[in-house]
Amino acid sequence: MKKLGTLAAALAMTFTTGLAAPANASTGTPCDIQDGACLRLSTNEAWLIYQGNMSYGPVPVTHGRPGYETPTGTFSVLRKVKDDWSVPYNAPMPYSVYFTQSGIAFHEGSLTDQSHGCVHLGHDAAVTFFDNLLIGEQVQVVP
Repeated sequence: MKKLGTLAAALAMTFTTGLAAPANASTGTPCDIQDGACLRLSTNEAWLIYQGNMSYGPVPVTHGRPGYETPTGTFSVLRKVKDDWSVPYNAPMPYSVYFTQSGIAFHEGSLTDQSHGCVHLGHDAAVTFFDNLLIGEQVQVVP
């Protein structure tokens, strides 16, 4: 099964991560999408959502530094590249899941250094996002 979207998995994640009361009761996240990824910039957290329920997360992230901010809004997953390379920044981008036309993606990266707009995930989270986000699903980025 590719998707992690079971109520049992969501409940197990809630109990093991000490998740506070959700901002959106339908997903257990601050987002209101039905299938895809949710990113909250203010707390450096991301989740996967499947059939209206949180299926994975929260996981820690880093995002765009001043001058290279990660945009807020709702986007669609455009493409996925397992072993990509950033030409402008001469850096690896493993497990990239692109969600803007300007090249912003979730990918494995530093959880201490801010990016040039992309969303850095730890290795396990990057693999999970890559394996579970499908082309066309939504990515909602909230402040």
